[in-house]
Amino acid sequence: MVKSSLIAKDGGDGITRLTREAAKPAANIGSPHKRASLSEIHTDHSGKGAETLAILDIKTKESCRYDCLSLGEVMLRLDPGEERIHTTRHFRAWEGGGEYNVASGLRRCFGMRTAVVTAFADNAVGRLIGEMIRQAGVDDALVNWIPFDGIGETVRNGINFTERGFGVRGALGVSDRGHTAASKLKPGDIDWEHIFGEIGVRWFHTGGIFAALSPTSTEVVLEAMETARKYGTVVSYDLNYRPSLWKRLGGKDKAIEVNRRLAPLVDVMLGLAPVDSAMPGNADDFRTCLGFKVGGREARPARLPLDGFKNVIEQAVAAFPNFKVAAGTLRAVKTANRNDWGAICWAAGQFHAAPMRDHLEILDRIGGGDSFASGLIYGLMAYGDAQTAVEYGAAHGALAMTTPGDTSMATLMDVEKLVAGGSARVDR
Repeated sequence: MVKSSLIAKDGGDGITRLTREAAKPAANIGSPHKRASLSEIHTDHSGKGAETLAILDIKTKESCRYDCLSLGEVMLRLDPGEERIHTTRHFRAWEGGGEYNVASGLRRCFGMRTAVVTAFADNAVGRLIGEMIRQAGVDDALVNWIPFDGIGETVRNGINFTERGFGVRGALGVSDRGHTAASKLKPGDIDWEHIFGEIGVRWFHTGGIFAALSPTSTEVVLEAMETARKYGTVVSYDLNYRPSLWKRLGGKDKAIEVNRRLAPLVDVMLGLAPVDSAMPGNADDFRTCLGFKVGGREARPARLPLDGFKNVIEQAVAAFPNFKVAAGTLRAVKTANRNDWGAICWAAGQFHAAPMRDHLEILDRIGGGDSFASGLIYGLMAYGDAQTAVEYGAAHGALAMTTPGDTSMATLMDVEKLVAGGSARVDR
């Protein structure tokens, strides 16, 4: 199959829009133990022959067991389908977690070798979640199993009741995740030296959901990031602000404190980006979690133009020059099952945007941002090109929201078809 490279076309607002020409995925150069920077392995396909600026320095596939490793809590999601949590008599079970969902998408859709670091209480519920992880193709060899006390007083597994919503009724999540095994992880519990120094990991992903579980989980994230960087593994972090998690730790101020402490260790920073001024939406993660302001002052969270996002990102990369990529989804909620959906990405001093999909029909919105992240990571690893990556991310996120559950059921063929402009006509 001929794949397409996304070529920069400035739309006049400083944001790159995309056209396509035939391209090949990036290949590793030289010795299997050599680190191949993207400037070595990807060239401009605009016809000018100019070499693309190095964005990331990614270890070779041959030198590592895992293409991506995620750190985070994995919960049992109980889904009432078309019914409500408080009235249903049955639930369908899925596994899910913001950080894990990225590893699952990279494995299931993009065929990459992934694993998850997490912890479960060693009982039948924990084993069920572990079985779901294995069915997704994600390696569970690094899961910590904690002895169960029989009643869940000291350690338990997280459960997430989630309604999909419909029309004017929004999605609803009710988490039951206190005293979970993952939240009790502390520094020293995981042998990061062995994982990054001996096993080998090309990309490490974690996020603000796990960091907010407990004071010790924040320290585990810090410990993991420091070791990953020591061994040259790319580090990505999804800000993923959850008020319900940060509230008991000190709220927004604590989130800013923690995230600004972790930010100097991040190569690829991800989060919800603000929407166009004409479209109501949520406050963006970059301001909420990192404490930046638009033009030196707080803007109305619900109506922030893309110029405001560019301003925030410019502040962020100035404050944290270690950011090689900063990206986020653009979502304007019209109804629970109809959203405007897009994505934007900053890399090497330029902004890149995937086409906005207005009035995108949605079955289950949970995990759409995580699937964007996995598509973006795949695009950066396989093509070494931010334009291609943001397009793959947006397409994968859109497809993931057409099926139930937190994790992606899309295939690489589905993503490539959508990136190429394919329709929803039946394939026979």
